[in-house]
Amino acid sequence: MSSEPIRVFIGYDPREAVAFSVLAHSIHARASVPVTIAPLMLSQLKRQMRRERHPLQSTDFSFSRFLVPSLAGFKGWALFMDCDMLMLDDIAKLWALRDERYAVMVVKHSHVPQETRKFLNEPQSQYEKKNWSSVMLLNCAKCTALTADYVNTASGLALHRFEWLGDDDLIGALPHRWNHLVDYDPAAPLGELSSIHYTIGGPYIPGFEKCGYADLWFAERDRMLYAGNAKK
Repeated sequence: MSSEPIRVFIGYDPREAVAFSVLAHSIHARASVPVTIAPLMLSQLKRQMRRERHPLQSTDFSFSRFLVPSLAGFKGWALFMDCDMLMLDDIAKLWALRDERYAVMVVKHSHVPQETRKFLNEPQSQYEKKNWSSVMLLNCAKCTALTADYVNTASGLALHRFEWLGDDDLIGALPHRWNHLVDYDPAAPLGELSSIHYTIGGPYIPGFEKCGYADLWFAERDRMLYAGNAKK
């Protein structure tokens, strides 16, 4: 078993900078092993990410997420997460689910949103395998199709529907608890949730302050901002 840190890449959008920081804090605070976290900031990916912003692209990381295997040198495993999430469990438990039979492992949602707009009035798209790519355990050596050239030229549907794999049998299933869609999925006890996803809009966005599990996000933010002696 490798002793290298768990490699995590988190989607980054300047409009949701606070979301990235709170998610990163929630991961580190609960991790039982070393973790490295890198934001996918377009300002740091100018050599790799050249495609123009698409009208249906709701975040800066809609496409840059698929650069993760390339950024990892097509070696080992890496985890991608959208920034509008909160980790409630030890990420080592998720990492332990890696299965060499697969190129990528995801929560296989059956997500068909009814609304046409989501947070910050961004378009809400509907497509097969919606939200599968919001949490991806990537077996980077089996994702060699995701070169920078391919990520810059492939259609959004080809990327998000995993057409680059050529075989859906290479997509493994993760337990639903690792990507619970807030206010879409039925509410569940906290003991049944490992990470929650504010996909329609996080509580840090005006108008979504009272979304499901908002109290958990605000509590995590407050713990992140706290300075001083640890409370007993």
